[in-house]
Amino acid sequence: MNKRILIIEDHADIRRLIRMTLEFEDHDIHEAVNADEGMEAVRTLRPQLLLLDIMMPGSMDGLDLCRLVKSDPSLGKPWVVLLTARGQSQDIEAGMMAGADAYLLKPFSPLKLIETINHLGTTPGEAP
Repeated sequence: MNKRILIIEDHADIRRLIRMTLEFEDHDIHEAVNADEGMEAVRTLRPQLLLLDIMMPGSMDGLDLCRLVKSDPSLGKPWVVLLTARGQSQDIEAGMMAGADAYLLKPFSPLKLIETINHLGTTPGEAP
């Protein structure tokens, strides 16, 4: 099943890598360069999935955006996968407490990213 995916990442090379990885899966892919732009895109695009960096410039970071999106049912309750270099146990815990559905460390395997995306929503009771 194809998903509308929003990549929110401030590094163009990483956005490009993610896009190239996901284009083989025939998803509807959109991009934002920071959490502020990402929030606007969530409101207009209503993505099913956010691929979200944590550390970004702007008035909020990825954890702030994750909390906002997960706490506002009017945004469609998209899945959130955090893609970050922050791999300490307290970072992972903070990401999951913010509402993330998955947490992948950079550098990530493109195959692991695809596997994670394909797994989301396959648990009974979960819906986009």
